[in-house]
Amino acid sequence: MDLNLKDKIVIVTGGAKGIGKGIALALAEEGAIPVIVGRRRTDNELVRQEIEARGGRAFCVEAELTRPDDCQRAVSETLARFGRIDGLVNNAGVNDGVGLENGGYQQFVDSLHKSLVHYYLMAHHALPALKSSKGAIINISSKTAETGQGNTSGYAAANGGRNALTREWAVELLPYGIRVNAIIVAECYTPLYEKWIQTLPNPEGALAKITQRIPLGRRMTTVGEIADMTVFLLSERSSHTTGQLIHVDGGYVHLDRAID
Repeated sequence: MDLNLKDKIVIVTGGAKGIGKGIALALAEEGAIPVIVGRRRTDNELVRQEIEARGGRAFCVEAELTRPDDCQRAVSETLARFGRIDGLVNNAGVNDGVGLENGGYQQFVDSLHKSLVHYYLMAHHALPALKSSKGAIINISSKTAETGQGNTSGYAAANGGRNALTREWAVELLPYGIRVNAIIVAECYTPLYEKWIQTLPNPEGALAKITQRIPLGRRMTTVGEIADMTVFLLSERSSHTTGQLIHVDGGYVHLDRAID
């Protein structure tokens, strides 16, 4: 299926690692030009080099998205280079473990800046360009907003906000033909997930216990599966899909995990 994404300019925040990197690679494979926005120039450039080695194109912007000025600059540099923006993937964030009991005002606010506020700012600054292109916005979100996790109030609140903003923007941007959707991630095996698993007393046993709770295939979701859905939702092949919270999770959130 031709997704007609050739030469489309798509900003991907957190595009140098994990799910963001997977999305950038998938976009490049479709002929789009991902704009990799991340806090470390060397990490961004490594992904760009990987894309170019495969025959694709990419652009990098070094930015610390907890700084509002950097959000605006990331959009401005993209427009200065290409003159257009066809899509925005809000992906950057961190499950930072700021809980109710072990947190506090500043920790909670900082957590929202790490995982939610820049979603709004990137969309706000990119909006004039997206209106011109009738582009699309994808918000990467997490099951924590629906299931809870414990000891992660900041991240859970940020993901609840991501989901709410997806529906809110889908309504507000209807007159401009801009579609807005979210992908809800549950148990996806990224390098960060691997790093977390290795901190546990019995990493292999913990991973096996988690995968047994995932109904479809008793396995983790792959980065590629998240990326493929993202690319589809950015494309005109999903031209009548907006305001949706799409779970790419092997049934983890909604199916009865007592299924044999």
